[in-house]
Amino acid sequence: MVKVEIVEEKEQDSRSPYSSPSSSRTSSSVSLSSVGSELDGEESFYERIVALADIIPPTTRQSISTKLGNTVGALKTTGKVVGNLVWIVTTSALLIGLPLALVLEDEAKIVQQEKEMLAQQQGAQVRLIPPDTLFDRLTCTPTLTISVQMLAPPGSLYPQPGQPQNPPKSPL
Repeated sequence: MVKVEIVEEKEQDSRSPYSSPSSSRTSSSVSLSSVGSELDGEESFYERIVALADIIPPTTRQSISTKLGNTVGALKTTGKVVGNLVWIVTTSALLIGLPLALVLEDEAKIVQQEKEMLAQQQGAQVRLIPPDTLFDRLTCTPTLTISVQMLAPPGSLYPQPGQPQNPPKSPL
């Protein structure tokens, strides 16, 4: 902080309040140099900032304080809202998206297994066809025909190929 000292000057008979003898000029410059050396070693940056508060008028300080407080409050509110939105999105994704992804993955596995089973069945049907019927002997062109049979459990309403079609018996 700045130390204030009262320096008593000798009264002079000069008419100008600013005129002073040469001895007082040197003494005041000496006192200024001693004050400057004291400030450099003892005063911290924080103390200098605090001293600036005396320079800024109270109304301006109040205005700055109010604006800074409002800005900090708005940032806190915005941070809370953004945090809540992120929380809602992530929990919704975990509660809805994760099970949905697992179900879709299981469905894709089932579809892949069905395709593999169909490929195996078609491969087995091709192996069951006698080699003579695969090619026309005269033209040597492939004549592969695959018949698709519908599979139904025994005793179902749909008759199997090669079985007689008997209508169901009425209970009367």
